[in-house]
Amino acid sequence: MTQQTTELDISIYPPESQGVGQFDGGRITEIKPIGFPQDGPVSPHLGPLFYWAWATAKGYGKIGMHPHQAFEIMSYALEGEIGHTDSLGTKSRVKAGGAQVMQTGSGVSHEEETVGDHNEFFQIWFEPNLREAVTRAPTYREFANEDFPVEEKDGVRIKSVIGGGAPITLVAEAAMQDVVIQPGHRYQRGLAAGRTLAMMIISGNGVLLDEATQGKHYLEPRYFAIVHAGEPGVVSLQAEGDQALRAAIIEVPATVDYPLYRNGK
Repeated sequence: MTQQTTELDISIYPPESQGVGQFDGGRITEIKPIGFPQDGPVSPHLGPLFYWAWATAKGYGKIGMHPHQAFEIMSYALEGEIGHTDSLGTKSRVKAGGAQVMQTGSGVSHEEETVGDHNEFFQIWFEPNLREAVTRAPTYREFANEDFPVEEKDGVRIKSVIGGGAPITLVAEAAMQDVVIQPGHRYQRGLAAGRTLAMMIISGNGVLLDEATQGKHYLEPRYFAIVHAGEPGVVSLQAEGDQALRAAIIEVPATVDYPLYRNGK
């Protein structure tokens, strides 16, 4: 029996609809498609996907020592090099394509820095069951670009960052891919009922298409899209123009079976 697809719930957030922030006297600036209430207009939290910021620094910048607890936090380098120092005794750097992951557990403090003339990185928070997470010891892991598996087929390059054979595994249920689509090609993906995709366009222009309705949504760099499947559906992302389209895509369940953090409670 062929599974029928239905209309997907798709929301698009251009950069001006996202939150903003800055650190180190403005040396590091951020847009935040998913942020805290004080960050300005942002999309809602998506299941265990709690926070997503895209940071940019021209030259050296530093975010001083500060604490975290319970959340699983990943910094993913897009350009340049990012540094990390923490209360566990870690001091490290990763270059573009690499990632730093803290499972902050019972508590850890860290500081971050950008190295080089131009730096860009994502910081993404995932929310496990916080009541259980605070009972675990904090951990830190780092990964270089070459640590991640890559698959190339039909003009699409898929780098698995979380899940799907990637070296990063989390307690929170989530999968992440760094996808590059060559001009004239498309990346198609099915979504089960109750699943949500969040995607940030890193470079290039493209079209997000609901295969059931053929509804089109045009995307540019720094656009953020959310796709929610109330029922099973299929979505595709196609590169437009003569430049490849690069997007970071995260899939999470729309709901989880544990209480989520909201408004500090």
